[in-house]
Amino acid sequence: MPVNRHAAAFLVSAAVLSAVPLPALAGGFYLQEQSPKETGRALSGGAAAADDPSTVYFNPAAMTQLPGIQTSSGGVLLFASARQQDRGTTRTVPGLPGSVPVGGTSGGNPFDSLIPVPSFYATGQLSDRLWLGLGVTAPFGLKLDYANDFSGRYDSLHTELKTYNVQPSAAYKLMDNLSIGGGVDVQYAKAKLTNALPNLSPLAADGHFQVKGDDLSFGWNAGLFYTSGRTNWGIHYRSAIKHRIEGSATLSGLLGPLAVVNGTSDASTPLNLPDIVTASMMHRLSAHARAMLTARWYNWSVFRDIAITSGAGTSVKELHYRDSYSVSAGGEYDVSPALTLRGGAMFDRTPTNPQFLTTRVPDGDRAWLSGGATWNMSPALALNLSYAHNFIKRVTILRADHYYSDPAAVTVTTRSRTSGNVDQIAASVTARF
Repeated sequence: MPVNRHAAAFLVSAAVLSAVPLPALAGGFYLQEQSPKETGRALSGGAAAADDPSTVYFNPAAMTQLPGIQTSSGGVLLFASARQQDRGTTRTVPGLPGSVPVGGTSGGNPFDSLIPVPSFYATGQLSDRLWLGLGVTAPFGLKLDYANDFSGRYDSLHTELKTYNVQPSAAYKLMDNLSIGGGVDVQYAKAKLTNALPNLSPLAADGHFQVKGDDLSFGWNAGLFYTSGRTNWGIHYRSAIKHRIEGSATLSGLLGPLAVVNGTSDASTPLNLPDIVTASMMHRLSAHARAMLTARWYNWSVFRDIAITSGAGTSVKELHYRDSYSVSAGGEYDVSPALTLRGGAMFDRTPTNPQFLTTRVPDGDRAWLSGGATWNMSPALALNLSYAHNFIKRVTILRADHYYSDPAAVTVTTRSRTSGNVDQIAASVTARF
């Protein structure tokens, strides 16, 4: 069955599209866990709590509530599990009517047994009005590995996305109760993804596709902080960051007339991370008790499509992501000068569109339940410990991916039921000088 050069070019484009990292960035893969202390109250302190150097990330304007020099270092350990249940994944065969089963296993738990999310923050008071700060975080990330005989292997096998964000920041006290602040985000992103490719005969071994690349880009953030004494208010905006992941794409194992496209070529794709708006309130119920509320909005609708550029040209795949939001409430109580207990709950809506779900995104709407404590070991040193459990809504994946062009066209329809949950254990040390 002959395949012309146009069909070969389409193959490269379709293969890259099927492995692009962008669909992996659902709400669950924006790593909100940027503060072990905040994890214990389900991130309800957000832009208004102003009681930890991690406010550099959530609202740098609130640094004006932190006297002297302070640092916070630690991280969150994610224990994630997910399961795919095949619901009859099929593929077509060129020249034959209908479709045949793909077959395979559930792929196992694709997540590493332990996923670290580290963070470091420092703030310094330069005068009665001016503060400087620094945050080092990993705000987006994902790593999944399915077994090679996974029934959804044509959709995904390996997915790895890492980001590292360095944020120098400053805050200025306009009045005793009103501050402004902002920072620059210097962000490095690195991605590697693989999936299987169907050969023309379902009896033949699978082909293989891999794409990898990286990029360094910049963004910014700014916020306002106001306190009336008993109540703190904060609002923060984090800009979108536009990456262009550049690297290579490799196809291998394709047989017969498809073998012409085996090899490695340059590849690139945009990776546009969304704007985020955070609004928070913290109210002092008494000298020892505080209540907190936070709402966030994520501009995920910027993902209308994915444009992939390779040696074969540019191809476009529709995504139709939806804007998403999260809301959280929490509180804390000072049991003694040495011990504070806290807790919270959050609802986090996934931006993924039900019509475009993928096994790269074993994600649905999720609910958090959190608890934590701070032990003030001395006026200069505090230990923060937190635990959270994420309940993730089950979703059904039904997606058709098209490979090659006529007369060699193959359509794989992935049908799967996904479920999972996440446990978080977090710890950090806050030092004051």
